[in-house]
Amino acid sequence: MKQTILKKIALGTCFLVAGFYYSQNKPKVVLDNFFNNEKQQDKETGELKSMHYTWEDKTNGGFSLLGEIFTKQGAEISTLKTAPSKKDLKTANVYIIVDADTDKEAYGGKANLIDPASIKNLVKWVKDGGVLVLLSNDHGNSEFEHFNKLAGEFGIHFNDDSYNRVQKKEFDQGKVMVPAGNEVFSEQKLYMKEVSSIDVKSPAKAILTAENKNIGAVAKFGKGTVFALGDPWCYNEYIDGKKLPADFTNYQGTEEWVKWLLEQVSKK
Repeated sequence: MKQTILKKIALGTCFLVAGFYYSQNKPKVVLDNFFNNEKQQDKETGELKSMHYTWEDKTNGGFSLLGEIFTKQGAEISTLKTAPSKKDLKTANVYIIVDADTDKEAYGGKANLIDPASIKNLVKWVKDGGVLVLLSNDHGNSEFEHFNKLAGEFGIHFNDDSYNRVQKKEFDQGKVMVPAGNEVFSEQKLYMKEVSSIDVKSPAKAILTAENKNIGAVAKFGKGTVFALGDPWCYNEYIDGKKLPADFTNYQGTEEWVKWLLEQVSKK
């Protein structure tokens, strides 16, 4: 009887240790909510809530479905509401900045611009193996000057322009055809509406085009990786399967993209 109890205790301890080890070793995916700092008042509660490209936002412009995809693939998601310090980045594997604010968009009318200290911290973190995701927006809908100071460290420059402009429900005007052999996505038809083009130089290389312009890029930098795209493309509206024609595969594409990002973590 005593031996049976001891065996059960030992087995239970093993499960606890294994569970702790697994939770500690999940890839940590951190979403910026400082440089993208839009807020709105909840109509029912009056509470001021973050909006637009956040994990919690379940509206069309939210990232709730993206968060679910990361979680399903074994990652742990969180939000950073301050500029990224060395301490913050130490526990992060993937750090995502989306649609850096202009003053017009930012809560309080004053954008938190990407500053030299943040750039220094992020460059060192990527060099040491971090995976940085930079998702811009098109002309008039994103901050470019300071965002490009960060992107430029990796050979990437977002142009203050706009391509794949879609008129009403002419969805094909927003198509991005991914050819066979792409290192991130399988061959498919994605939807990316009103995107900024990207210029690249070493160590970056272009991976996606629209209207014969580069709109996506990847850079290997030290032990780390940078993924850049001129659009926040994977928000709820375009991956929930409700709006786009069936031949667009944004949900599938998002799953592949998330898998690729997490693979870069494991390779460092």
